[in-house]
Amino acid sequence: MPAPAPNLYPPFNIVRLSHVEFVVTDLAKSRAFYVDMLGLQITYEDDKEIYLRALEERGHHCIILKKGDLAVANVLGFKVYSEEDLDKAKDYFERRGLRTEWVERAHQGRTLLTSDPFGIPIEFYCKMELLEPIHQQYKLYHGVKPLRIDHFNCFTPDVDGSAAFYNDIGFRTTEYTEDAETKLMWAVWMHRKGNIHDMAFTNGLGPRLHHTAFWTANPLHIIDLLDLMATTGYLDNIERGPGRHGISNAFFLYIRDPDGHRIEIYSSDYQTVDPDQKPIKWDLKDPQRQTLWGMPAPRSWFEEGSILPNVELQEPLLKAQPIIAP
Repeated sequence: MPAPAPNLYPPFNIVRLSHVEFVVTDLAKSRAFYVDMLGLQITYEDDKEIYLRALEERGHHCIILKKGDLAVANVLGFKVYSEEDLDKAKDYFERRGLRTEWVERAHQGRTLLTSDPFGIPIEFYCKMELLEPIHQQYKLYHGVKPLRIDHFNCFTPDVDGSAAFYNDIGFRTTEYTEDAETKLMWAVWMHRKGNIHDMAFTNGLGPRLHHTAFWTANPLHIIDLLDLMATTGYLDNIERGPGRHGISNAFFLYIRDPDGHRIEIYSSDYQTVDPDQKPIKWDLKDPQRQTLWGMPAPRSWFEEGSILPNVELQEPLLKAQPIIAP
């Protein structure tokens, strides 16, 4: 199925993805992973939760770690342009028959909690506590030197259906993979902020969160991270890469946190600001769509993901088989 034509005048305006909230079972181990090893900066912590931001970010947080008994991804957050857009978003989701609720969030202003049609919990806000810039405090740069949160990728049972919904609320398609036999999409990459994606969807048992990605300026930072992980007890947390994707042209590495939440470290994609930019189509059987160079993805990359709370999993509509590493 062709990628949907872009909706340049959506019912409300989303700026970009913003943050994710992970439930983790051991806060100290998660702190060591995200702060000491990856290099994210603590903006608040106590014995129950830790708030983190990356080095170029002015907002208070891009990841919230909350201690709990079961590791899940509680919610995916997005920033909208204005308070009026929050009210428009509420009206839009209610017209679609989807739940909405105003919720209290620390360090955020008025926040709308809702879900997409498949059950992915998402929240929207306009205002977040702003912090002083630290992007020139190079003494803070360590680990992989993460500059900003870049995107989410979610398993969905219906990639075409997910693409249609997010297109309706203003996400524009940059690239997609199509199964030649069924003409269904295997995966799609969609953006708001002018690079390859804020949201991507991958065919699979879902909905589940496949990964959260952070952008770093230099592929060599990823190599440095691999050396660090290999010598500090995190060798088994390296899942896939390094390599370069055909889709997005990104230099990548996939790693797992102590609870199994998947993190991508990502560099070298391209700009997609122009509204008339045409999506790039890839055939599912083209091995270079997934990996321009490097080893193919392992089976875990296609089968494992973070659970979302109170969501019923569905088998995917498309039964095509991806390329899997031996």
